Amino acid sequence: MLHVLVLHGPNLNLLGKREKSIYGTTSLKTINAGIMKFAKKERLRVEIRQSNLEGELVSWIQAANTKFDGMVINPAGYTHTSVAIRDAIAAVDIPTVEVHLTNIYKREEFRHHSYIAGVALGQISGFGPDGYVLGLRALMEHLKSARTPSAR
Repeated sequence: MLHVLVLHGPNLNLLGKREKSIYGTTSLKTINAGIMKFAKKERLRVEIRQSNLEGELVSWIQAANTKFDGMVINPAGYTHTSVAIRDAIAAVDIPTVEVHLTNIYKREEFRHHSYIAGVALGQISGFGPDGYVLGLRALMEHLKSARTPSAR
């Protein structure tokens, strides 16, 4: 069974309460329930964490190297500022998918740059809460294909 870490960055604990016109009304608790429902259906073992602290996210990423097959991360505001999170992802040997609720390329210009994208397997942006399931599905398919010799 694949074991995946899902990390939520700063302010995502306020989803459903903050800037509803941008982020919608879905709470993080509801998003997490959707992640767990998908994980159960697909027989994935998923651990979900949220932090507003950059250093805590970095520590979790570093520790993930020996515990998880892959990671899905929504770095939130740290996407555009955190070289530390970028370097932590680069340092661990696990595939990572970057997820954003909104399309960061349709927002303010300072949000158009992601430090994470260059070290991630891929990026899902703009599909709201469904982005997490899309990211998990992409990660799962990548991990399965990496474990199975190519049929070509």
